[in-house]
Amino acid sequence: MFIFNSSIGKKFIQSISGAFLIIFLLLHGTINFFSVIDSFTGKFGAPDGLFQKGCDFMALPIVTIMVPILALGFFVHILYGCWLTWQNIKARGGVKRYEVASKAAADSWSARNMFVLGMVILGLLVFHLTHFWAKMQLQEFMGGEAENPYLLLTTTFGNWWVLAIYLLWFVAIFFHLCHGFWSMFQTVGWNGQTWFKRVKVIGIIVAALIFLIFAAVAVNAFIQANFLI
Repeated sequence: MFIFNSSIGKKFIQSISGAFLIIFLLLHGTINFFSVIDSFTGKFGAPDGLFQKGCDFMALPIVTIMVPILALGFFVHILYGCWLTWQNIKARGGVKRYEVASKAAADSWSARNMFVLGMVILGLLVFHLTHFWAKMQLQEFMGGEAENPYLLLTTTFGNWWVLAIYLLWFVAIFFHLCHGFWSMFQTVGWNGQTWFKRVKVIGIIVAALIFLIFAAVAVNAFIQANFLI
């Protein structure tokens, strides 16, 4: 099929899977940010806190069913990202730089290092899953009881070196999204001079919003663990 055999088709799949992951990050980040709101309303750790309610929502059967679909989205995005990078390397005759379609894109550091950023994100994703998913969603999937989400936040981010690693991860996600967002729209044809500039700005805003949400959650949990609890 054209969508699987052509370069444009592969980039389209990469774009769609990337869009799905951006939506997930916004949803996941919003629910996590409820913990920051709880710290200002005095309900951090309370069973009726917004973050606890958000976690209860994530534990619903319909959301649990979505986990394998999310995993498939990650797998497809990673697989096609590696394949496109390999195709670019072969087309250029060696490891030079990430292939881009315009000078504005070529001047972007994130555009030239998408594969490296992706590998950093993937590696730290495994690190993240051992801290949260394995102790919450996986426990419930196996018929057990999930750990207290507030306690998981404070015990995880209470260590400064863990906080530093996570902040590094969020920075990598930021740069990956800065290029990935507008590249996604470019793939579907929104690459005119007017829309190109607008989409790039929107992409930076979305990437910055995702970074700030997750960074705020991590830093707030560190403060809660070391100074307020």
